[in-house]
Amino acid sequence: MAERLTKAATRNIFYGGSAFFLAVFVALTLHTHYYMTATSAPNSALSESVIRGKEVWERNSCINCHSLLGEGAYFAPELGNVWKRYGGDEDREGARATFAAWMASQPSGVPGRRQMPQFHLTEQEVNDLADFLEFVSRINTQGWPPNQSG
Repeated sequence: MAERLTKAATRNIFYGGSAFFLAVFVALTLHTHYYMTATSAPNSALSESVIRGKEVWERNSCINCHSLLGEGAYFAPELGNVWKRYGGDEDREGARATFAAWMASQPSGVPGRRQMPQFHLTEQEVNDLADFLEFVSRINTQGWPPNQSG
């Protein structure tokens, strides 16, 4: 006796499989959201200055030249780990001063080098941007960028 896959059985497999994979998708989405907010980049680390720094980042379109955690342009260096490169893990105030001096010295005018424009940021905006970059450097990126130089 030959067994056949009937239309009803095919329909049941389709709907059952669709429901199963929809449930898996929702579970993975919830797990990812929980991981991001609790482990990777905890909401508890967000402060008003970090949020203002993100607004400075967006208002000045920094992502048009820089990448942040691999997203953005590759004209200028990756800034996801700039805080660590400036020594912010060991000397927070020294890194903050170095960052402020770097921002104030742009454009450097060195021939043959790419030039960053002068955005004329206030001291508060520079501090907020530093707080934002410090927050970003603490995100668990699971090994990105692949080298320290960005």
